[in-house]
Amino acid sequence: MANESPITPEIRSLIGKSTEPITTFDEVCKSEIRRFVQAVMDDNPLYWDEEYAKKTKFGGIVGPGTFHYRMFRRHPEWPDRLVTEGPDWDGEETFLGRVKVTWPEGWAGFHGGNEVEVYQLAQPGDKITASTKLTDIYEKASKSGVLVFEVHETSFTNQKGELLSIDRFTRVTRKMAPKGGKE
Repeated sequence: MANESPITPEIRSLIGKSTEPITTFDEVCKSEIRRFVQAVMDDNPLYWDEEYAKKTKFGGIVGPGTFHYRMFRRHPEWPDRLVTEGPDWDGEETFLGRVKVTWPEGWAGFHGGNEVEVYQLAQPGDKITASTKLTDIYEKASKSGVLVFEVHETSFTNQKGELLSIDRFTRVTRKMAPKGGKE
């Protein structure tokens, strides 16, 4: 039983499932780009200086490659409230969501990292749409036991259907030791 895989046929059947596409509540705007680059301390004039940006291949101000995530941090029904509360908030979610994988009791997950491919930069006026697909689930042995990896791929497009980026988010899940001792 100890070597039995936690990846059941039901869990494996989730591979390839996608969330419904969701579009941002607001359009991308210069002030949101400015706030984002101030927060991440990126002083590239491409993101805030209109005259400079007009002379580049972009023809105007654009957001950095990961800016569009910021557009999904506000709940569409409460545009002035960040999505950082409620019973389902896990510290990293936006209102994007992911395909939910239910692991056995006693298993807990954590953020294993992101890999982002940027194809285009968001521009003021863009309405961004995203959908997330569960693309893989696999396991690896570790010193502390079996680690299970979920790979969720989110595609971000603009209102023209042009691909802005693909984010591959990895969630790592493992069986936790019972409280008060080792298993």
